[in-house]
Amino acid sequence: MTNVNPQDSSPQYRLPQKRDIVTAIPGPKSIELQGRRAMAVAGGVGSTLPVYAADADGGVIVDIDGNSFIDFGSGIAVTTVGASNAAVGDAVAEQARHFIHTCFMITPYEAYVEVAERLNHLTPGDHQKRTVLFNSGAEAVENAIKVARLATGRDAVVAFDHAYHGRTNLTMGLTAKTMPYKYGFGPFAPELYRVPTSYPYRDGLSGPAAAALAISQMDKQIGADQIAAIIIEPVMGEGGFIVPAPGFLPAIAKWARSNEIVFIADEVQSGFARTGAWFASEHEDLIPDLVTMAKGIAGGMPLSALTGRADLLDAVHAGGLGGTFGGNPVACAAALATFKVMEELDLPGRARDIEVKAGGRLHAMAAVTEEIGEVRGRGAMLAIELVHRDSKEPNPELTKALVAACLAKGVVLISCGTYGNVIRLLPPLVINDELLHDGLDVLEDALNELTAVRGGL
Repeated sequence: MTNVNPQDSSPQYRLPQKRDIVTAIPGPKSIELQGRRAMAVAGGVGSTLPVYAADADGGVIVDIDGNSFIDFGSGIAVTTVGASNAAVGDAVAEQARHFIHTCFMITPYEAYVEVAERLNHLTPGDHQKRTVLFNSGAEAVENAIKVARLATGRDAVVAFDHAYHGRTNLTMGLTAKTMPYKYGFGPFAPELYRVPTSYPYRDGLSGPAAAALAISQMDKQIGADQIAAIIIEPVMGEGGFIVPAPGFLPAIAKWARSNEIVFIADEVQSGFARTGAWFASEHEDLIPDLVTMAKGIAGGMPLSALTGRADLLDAVHAGGLGGTFGGNPVACAAALATFKVMEELDLPGRARDIEVKAGGRLHAMAAVTEEIGEVRGRGAMLAIELVHRDSKEPNPELTKALVAACLAKGVVLISCGTYGNVIRLLPPLVINDELLHDGLDVLEDALNELTAVRGGL
């Protein structure tokens, strides 16, 4: 398991940190398991890659055929401290030896309270806060909307183009992309509205100009006095790792505050050291009214949280928030261990270091590759948007081919974007430099081969 060496505060690894492909991809055992899966697992559950994991540690995933892949996905920004961090594993085992579940709503326990205390301290702002724990990011978002509606007495909720907020009925309505997330699943919850976001590569607008456009639409089409909440990802995740132009988020937050609208920062993917700060909101000094969190919060255990202004969360009647498994004691123990590892290893600082090293490599690729329309992101939440030559037309074909080519050479990549044309890099923050650069070498070679041989598809 990935551990921390107290002598030098650097990660120690259980598995060899190297790329090693020993079979065709997928290998025979993965092919066999895929056949079993087809007969047992619902077809609506998709998997990006055709290989099945057997082990993982640090920056590598080993499949059931013995192939070792460099992990540039982190289970979609979840395994920030590694997929088998020793401190997290020990905390999970220790808690499980005592009790796995009692339900905090029946017989509460200290770990839930301690996680809440830590999140009240870590999230932006020094105002009085309260926290409630759940299981998934979508659950945290859904409850944030409940809180905002009750506290304000209003119904309307505003989300943005390219947003992703979850797969429940309400959060599907907030999510922008129809396929595969929304197609055929309506009707969706009412009083949900969508306005333009800031997408500098495609709209060419300054932050204040993009904010003015969004605010104008909210004013004219909804009415500020009807809006309970505005929800936005400070760095948009599934929509394409879009970083809004400077000034956009502060302008939206200021307008919300002046109209007594609850401003919700969805930090499910961008939180917990991923962008080089504990939360991406910090990059523009945002102090959200409510923050939703999940993914990197507990080292891979299912846990999510909603933290925010005490007056908002305390406005909800007793019993109005909760859930049978929310804030499970084992997940809480994992979260407390994860926070400690992030602090001991200074993982926000490591994310900034990865941005310099990986971001520099990506910008160098972009300088000689016409198909890279833009390199963007913060910290270790980086992306390249792929386009057709001599245009900004999205190139999802090249994106899909690049993911497959890198997997064949031993690198796990995942794509995203409204147009399916963005490669996102989300390495575990405990990845070492040698593995990071080896993975980037594979990415660069594969991209060169595809754009040279196939003319950029």
